[in-house]
Parts: sequence; C-alpha cells; structure tokens
Amino acid sequence: MDVTEKWGDDVDSAVELALADLKLTRDEVDVTVLEEPSRGFFGIGSKLALVRVEKKKKPEEEEPEPETKKAKVFDAASETKKPSTRNRSEQSPRKSYEKKNRHRKAESSRNDLDEAPVQRSSKLEELDFHKTMDVLPICEDHPAKEFLEEVTEQMGLKLNMVVRADENNVYVNIDGNDSGTIIGKRGQTLDAIQYLTSLVVNKDRDNYVKVVVDAENYRSKRERTLEQLARKLANKVVRTRRSVKLEPMNPYERKVIHATLQDDPRVTTRSEGQDPYRRVIIELN
Repeated sequence: MDVTEKWGDDVDSAVELALADLKLTRDEVDVTVLEEPSRGFFGIGSKLALVRVEKKKKPEEEEPEPETKKAKVFDAASETKKPSTRNRSEQSPRKSYEKKNRHRKAESSRNDLDEAPVQRSSKLEELDFHKTMDVLPICEDHPAKEFLEEVTEQMGLKLNMVVRADENNVYVNIDGNDSGTIIGKRGQTLDAIQYLTSLVVNKDRDNYVKVVVDAENYRSKRERTLEQLARKLANKVVRTRRSVKLEPMNPYERKVIHATLQDDPRVTTRSEGQDPYRRVIIELN
C-alpha cells in the first residue's frame, strides 16, 4: 500500500498515524491536507483533520528519460569524448552506493515499525461492543431515539438513526451528512451525547442499561487508530529507551491502549493523573 487517508486531532497527528500505517518516514511521503481541523463552539461543530499521505516515487523511476538522452549524446559524439564517459562511469559506483545507503536507512526505519506484535490481543476482543450490540433487535420507538432526534433537531443537524435494544443494552447508530459534527473533535461531542442519552434511558430504572451511541462506525475506527498508535509508540520506546506519555484520554480509550500492549513483552503501560486529564504512559519493561 502506497497511499492512505487518516483522520486526526490536528494535521500532525493525522500524518503520524498515516506514517505508522504505511510504515514510512516523513521524508518518504507527500502529504495533502484534505480537511483542516476546527474547534467549533463549546465542542459543537468541531471537526478532525483529514490528510492524504502518499509514498514518493523512487528517484530511479523519475530519471530514465535524462539517462537515455545522455546515452544518445555519447553515442553520437566523437572518440574525443570518451574520457568524460570514463568520468561518468567512475561516479556511477558512488551514486549507486548512495542509493543503496538511502535504501538501507529506509528499510531500517521500516523494520523498527515491524518489531511490534501484530496479533490482536484477546483483551481487545472482549472490549468489542459489536459482538453484543449488532445482534440486538431494531426498535422503532425508544426513549433514546426520541431524545436524540430532539437534540439533533435543535442543533440543526440532518441525521438518520437506527436503534437496537433489549433489557440490558441500547445501541444507536447514526449516519448522515452532518455525522462529522455529531462526532466532534476526538469524539468528544459523541461521548457527551452518549452520556446524556444514558441518563435519559436509565432514569427511574432499577437495573443499569448500557448505552452506546456511534456515528459512521467512528468508535471502531478510533479503536483501530489507537491500536496503531500504541504499537508505533511502543516501538519508539524500545528504540529510544525512553518512556512516552500519551495525550489525556477517556477510560475506554485508555483500556484500548493497555489491552493492545498487554502481550508485548518489551514494554509496560500505566495510567497517571485524574480525569479528564488522566493519561497512559508507555515504559520500557
């Protein structure tokens, strides 16, 4: 794969995720910003950055035409030009060595990224809510749907909702042209709406009902992004032998980081601080 598109809190974080996905360094790619990030107003209307990252073409792929022209010039030239041909042949091994050296450095960088285990942790499988939620029956009338339709209408958003529920679980899947707005920066707006929906659903109930509100499969995409980030930073910790602090995350996202690296014998993870500023630290084992 030579090209990928990634979302991030800002352009730099989106590029970092794309580099981890392509297993390339910053000097080996071209970056195109497709969507600029936006903070929004009180978290409403905030948007993530979207970038397209493409592997640069190799130098030898861009130079065949000039080399051909040079060859024609030397073929048509008189014998007095032969010394310059020898000079060119003397420089060729040096150019070849430089290309090989650049290739070795690129391969070394890629090997660093390949050191992390790629098998998905069993703990991550346990966190996957789709196993429980996707098999729930569809509900046309539900307090969660009524609440969310009212909220999104007040926000001026045009969205479609499908609600699945039983006695213990409620899953709301949202899609539509304004789904990016309902997600917000790093899913903060989506988390806030999920929390409010949970309060509505669990009001005056004896047993607790788990509520998950998702939009355009954002939560699964975010989970995969966090897995890639965790493995990339684990490689960095091993390479530099220095611990790394991640940005503050909600409890579920911290669980994803811990679960991703729990079977990696090279590193260990721990959390520090108080919510909402609690963060994960990755350390050398």
